[in-house]
This record gives sequence, C-alpha cells and structure tokens, in this order.
Amino acid sequence: MASDISPRAEIDPRAKIGDNCKIFPFVYIEGDVEIGDECIIFPFTSILNGSRIGKKNKIHQGSVIAALPQDFEFSGEKSECIIGDNNIIRENVIINRATHNGGQTIIGHDNFLMEGVHVSHDTRIANNCVFGYGTKIAGDCFVGEGAILSTSVIQNAGTRVGRGAMVQAGTTFSKDVPPYIIAGGTPVAYGGVNTTILTMAGVSEKVQKHIANAYRLIFHGQNSVFDAIMQVKEQVPDSIEIQNIVNFISKTERGIIAKL
Repeated sequence: MASDISPRAEIDPRAKIGDNCKIFPFVYIEGDVEIGDECIIFPFTSILNGSRIGKKNKIHQGSVIAALPQDFEFSGEKSECIIGDNNIIRENVIINRATHNGGQTIIGHDNFLMEGVHVSHDTRIANNCVFGYGTKIAGDCFVGEGAILSTSVIQNAGTRVGRGAMVQAGTTFSKDVPPYIIAGGTPVAYGGVNTTILTMAGVSEKVQKHIANAYRLIFHGQNSVFDAIMQVKEQVPDSIEIQNIVNFISKTERGIIAKL
C-alpha cells in the first residue's frame, strides 16, 4: 500500500520511504534517509542524512533523528543513525548520528523514549528499553536489553548499563551499572537486585537468589571487584544470568558504581 505523505511535508526525492507510512505536514526529511514500512512521522519532525529507520516506528512532534553529533572531534564525516523496529519516540527527542566516518549510533527494537530524551553520538541501545522524561545519554554509551532509565537520568560518556537494570529518577552516573540491579541516589550506588524485572522476564526465584548472592560478594565483600568476580565463579551456581554479570563486570573500563 502506498504511503500517505502530506504535500506540506518537505521530503528530498532521494529519500527512500517504505510502504504504508503516514507522514504528517511540516515533516522535514533529507536525501540520505531510509524509512521502513508502516512508520508514522508526526508534524515538525526532522529526519536528517544518515538515518536508517526500520518498520512500525512512531516518531512524534519536534524530534530530530540523526542530528549532527555534539562532539568537538566531528568534522563533517559521513556516519549513520540506525533505528530498529517498533520503537516509540515521543516529542522533542534528539538522537545524534555517529562522529566518525562509518560510525553508527544504534537504537534497537521495541524501545520507548519519552519526551525530551537525548541520545548522543555512537551510543548503542539494545531492545525493550524505557527512557523517562528528559533523560540524557552522552556519547559512546551502551544500554543493555530491557534496561529502564527513569526521569531526568544523566548517563555520562563511555558508560554502560547492563541488561535488566533500573536507574532511578534524577540519577547521574559516570561508572557502569551492572545487569539486573537498581541504581540510584547521590552519589549513585547499588540499591539491590531488580526482582520485579527478573520475575517479569521469567527468571526463577532460585536464580534470583543466586544473583543476589553474586552481588553480595561484589558489593559487600572486602575484596577487589576482580577477586569478587573470581568468588562468584567459584561459589555461585552457573546460569545465563550469572554469566551476564561476570562478563559485563569483567569488561568494565570505567569501573562499576559503588555500594550503599
């Protein structure tokens, strides 16, 4: 089915737009853009060069996709902003494309970005994540599967959030937030295991206890994080979730957040 494109939208004829899309008046789309089937683009949205947008996305008023990176190293290189399928991008969301030639900012599938969210250059977001009002994610960050960043969170450059983690409202952090935990406070600290998300994901109570034990060793032991990870491997029964924790923390470059 042909797309419903308003004659009052300004669209470069080189842009590739899929079938059955709805594009409202006053949308601005540049030439190096690809938009998949069944997307809805609301008024006053700008979709700029380097945008690669999948299917069934809803992009609301005032959003800017593939905005130029706010990075002093950027000098006009050709890069991309890749958005998967079934994402909801609410009003006034800004997503920057990558800084360097061939680089990519990546948003996965089934994410919900609430009003005023900003995702900076070269950041990678997995699937099924939620970002609250006004949350800001700096450049070169990573957010894992099913993570929740609540209202007015600030994730500083180069940091990671593990899968199934929740960062509470108003939190600013400059170190990695490991999988399956709740993080919050000033300064940010470990606030326990995110049992609600784990239960919703079908993780058994037994495995949840193993996760809690692993984090007891990591955050409340007297050893270094490296030694605590060795203890987790030796003392905690193995599972996919425990492997995710070990792999995530083992790869940290900025360190992980502190305990309470």
